[in-house]
Amino acid sequence: MPFFSIAALVGVIVFSFIGPLVYTVDPLFLDKDAILLPPDALHWFGTDRLGRDLMSRLMQGGQVSLIIGFMSALISVLIGLLYGVSAALFRGGFDKAFIVVVDLFLTFPTLFLLLTLVSYVNASIWVLILIISVTGWMGTARLIRSESFAIASKPFIRILHIAKIHPLRIIFKYYAPLLAPIVLVSFTFGVGGAILAESGLSFLGLGIVAPQMSWGSILSGGKEVIDIAWWVSFFPGLMIFIVTFSLMNISNALQTILNTKDVR
Repeated sequence: MPFFSIAALVGVIVFSFIGPLVYTVDPLFLDKDAILLPPDALHWFGTDRLGRDLMSRLMQGGQVSLIIGFMSALISVLIGLLYGVSAALFRGGFDKAFIVVVDLFLTFPTLFLLLTLVSYVNASIWVLILIISVTGWMGTARLIRSESFAIASKPFIRILHIAKIHPLRIIFKYYAPLLAPIVLVSFTFGVGGAILAESGLSFLGLGIVAPQMSWGSILSGGKEVIDIAWWVSFFPGLMIFIVTFSLMNISNALQTILNTKDVR
């Protein structure tokens, strides 16, 4: 199953980033004679209510959704790594502050926190990346913190502190390799969660705005004609499902492999 999931994920990435080089239809071109056409030989995924080719829009929107997903997950993991390891390194008041901050963030449902933050700023790709990252690092940080306490008790870490090695160098050179399995699993989960978060915001009209597009905004545009044009909502929803389902399978496979190694 993980191999099929990896192949599906790679296929979607190729479709989104390399597809436009082959399929050169303008995703913004309005064709009054091709409004809500079903999938056919000319428009493989059909057209939307403005006569725009849906396949080219899914390629363009896929770039935005995937960039937001991967960048948000990367930033979230980096925040979680730095904050979680720092809590184990410095302990004391810093660790207590860590617990308070994490619990404070977890008190608010993630969706409502996202809605609150987005409502005060104009959404763009980088704004959404920042907002989703800020609201998605807590789980990773808690996992890394608990594992970092075990690493901090090892003799070579104590020697590094005695030698007064810079904390950032200790984190990235010594902690990060040992925490790589947790970071990798958290990253794969984070990508799927970030794509779903962006899609949800765009579906509610609070995410990507025209002329930019994402799978979520395309899906949102199809909800008004879903009774007469199923393809407008089906194909962006299918893309979101393929990516998130593939990432979940990859994450589960990684966890299984890591748990097997721990048992041995």
